[in-house]
Amino acid sequence: MSDPIPHITAIVLAAGKGARLGGDRPKQFEPLAGKPVLRWSVERLAVDARIASVIVAIDPASRSEAAAVLDGIERLAFVDGGATRRQSVANALGKVATEFVMVHDAARPIVPVAVLDRLIAALDEGAVRGATPALPVADTLARRDDARLGDTVDRGPLVRIQTPQIFCSEALRGAHADWRGAEPTDDAQMVRAAGGEIAAVAGDEFLAKITYPGDLARMTALIAGKTRTAVGMGYDVHRLVAGEELWLGGLHIPHDRGLSGHSDADVALHALTDAILGAIGAGDIGEHFPPSDPQWRGVSSDRFLAHAVKLVAEAGGTIESLDLTIICEAPKIGPFRDAMRTRISEILRLPSDRVSVKATTTEGLGFTGRGEGIAAQALASVSILEA
Repeated sequence: MSDPIPHITAIVLAAGKGARLGGDRPKQFEPLAGKPVLRWSVERLAVDARIASVIVAIDPASRSEAAAVLDGIERLAFVDGGATRRQSVANALGKVATEFVMVHDAARPIVPVAVLDRLIAALDEGAVRGATPALPVADTLARRDDARLGDTVDRGPLVRIQTPQIFCSEALRGAHADWRGAEPTDDAQMVRAAGGEIAAVAGDEFLAKITYPGDLARMTALIAGKTRTAVGMGYDVHRLVAGEELWLGGLHIPHDRGLSGHSDADVALHALTDAILGAIGAGDIGEHFPPSDPQWRGVSSDRFLAHAVKLVAEAGGTIESLDLTIICEAPKIGPFRDAMRTRISEILRLPSDRVSVKATTTEGLGFTGRGEGIAAQALASVSILEA
């Protein structure tokens, strides 16, 4: 095959109990560097343009919690997890309609884009039925007889297998249908047992699995060491005119005039959008939503802000905090400040304590002082994981 693979379904296995980690809930719902482990795992796959959809295999008792954790992620479906890993994959395969399928453990929250590139490239060559990330074994290996040390084992030909793994969907379905052995620990061995050749591509330490107490702390430290903070600034202004509705901070504000613009002219959301885009070096709102394009006429500006949030996720980033200042003589912003914070938090899916909304006047000076328009400026802080 010479063209890139256009359609892949990703299966994320999240039905386990995580008993070895300890705690009173499954490990996929534990917080990791600001968001749940499951959100990390699914989000990175869902924002990749080569992946058509993500299917999450989940314990039915945890589905509502999983849906809340993954709220806002597009092209997402759920299936009931089985009693074993193999059964969970089989359940999800029933919903796969694409030619290729990727299987990933939710307990591996960080998926480097470079690993996805290597997996897809290996399958794209057409000579194999699947591909898996693998890492060499660095430690000395030895057999153990109870508490006594036995002979060493040659580690040269050994590798550590990781996920995600990618397969031709037909090959994986066939391997599951034909499997008669003991419960497998991964799908690559199933396809291999069915006669399919599996490519081993370079894995990554970021794909470490969260299994035991202490793994979350180690992963948090690993993320911190590969995370940089970026800051963006946004500024916007629109004219106040008669006959228009006034939208500010995602709210309809009663006023005798409204803001004039190609969209709903929500100057506050526009400033926030530009600040977020600036933090990830993605230009400004006009580049993504040109005023000359009639499809954006009158559209709600929350679509612009949601688009910026999606671009942050695609860049491996997380919005840490936003600071918005609205500059006008009227209307008074104070009565609407808390509702604006709530609405912006909903659009961004951020805790409201990460969103600041302030207002000021210019003491009668300038166009805002004369009541001719409203201005807004914003700062966005974004942490970007470079993995």
